[in-house]
Amino acid sequence: MDQVKAMKVFVRIYERSSFTLAAADLNLPRATLTHTLNQFEAWLGTRLLERSTRRVRPTLDGEAYYQRCVQLLAELEEAELAFREVAPKGLLRVDLHGTLAKYFVIPALPQFMARYPQIELSLSESDRFVDLIAEGVDCVLRAGTLGDSALIGRRVANLRQVTCASPDYLRRFGEPERLADLSRHRAVNYVSRTTAKLFPFEFMVAGQRQEVAIDGALSVFGAEVYKASAVAGLGIIQCPHYGVAQQMAQGLLQEILVETPPPPMPVSVLYPHNRHMSPRVRVFVDWLAQVFAQAD
Repeated sequence: MDQVKAMKVFVRIYERSSFTLAAADLNLPRATLTHTLNQFEAWLGTRLLERSTRRVRPTLDGEAYYQRCVQLLAELEEAELAFREVAPKGLLRVDLHGTLAKYFVIPALPQFMARYPQIELSLSESDRFVDLIAEGVDCVLRAGTLGDSALIGRRVANLRQVTCASPDYLRRFGEPERLADLSRHRAVNYVSRTTAKLFPFEFMVAGQRQEVAIDGALSVFGAEVYKASAVAGLGIIQCPHYGVAQQMAQGLLQEILVETPPPPMPVSVLYPHNRHMSPRVRVFVDWLAQVFAQAD
């Protein structure tokens, strides 16, 4: 019995809670996974997973053994790379924030794939909470301040943000010169898809973060609708500079309150806290940091 292969099979079935999904991930027949796991459990002398027609769940021994397997497999992969001088390889599943992917990750991706030709990438796009273990994802790229999570985050960027409005809006309402002037203005409110709450308008004043309430009759979900609403003269918005740089260059939007800009937007890569960062994830995260280091 190939013990390392058996450990990989067990880990994947555990994480996916499904023989069928694990088989697809590993590109192996489902029957092979069943046979391998049965052999492995017989060799260990304990049952790792309880199986039924509806679900797969770990036993107490399976829970404990999973933690050891994840650590051992990561250490084995690192040792192989160190002593054999082998480049990182294998499948890397990444869930990306769509706008960040469009502007930064995808345009630079040919460089990563040329540098690491043995890494196979599987990319998905969302801005929601992702259960990395259950969904078989290795890491996610997210923007914004991180809340409480069972994930480990590495910040790869702090993106400049701007407050802006259309020239037509500013002709009608006047350009605010200080934060107190915002009481006479209208906002386009951005609603979080994950919390359904409005994002506050924030400004840096003498090095301190300050929230300002701005009245607004329009609330939106989605970055493209948000920007389009501002271009249409419906109110003031705050967003990362990269997202409106083209509209500002075309004169469709104008930056305001330059002396009190919004705080920068953090960008982070997240991965499960109970995993050692695999070499595949590590080189991808390092590469992302390089990509965002060149960003505005």
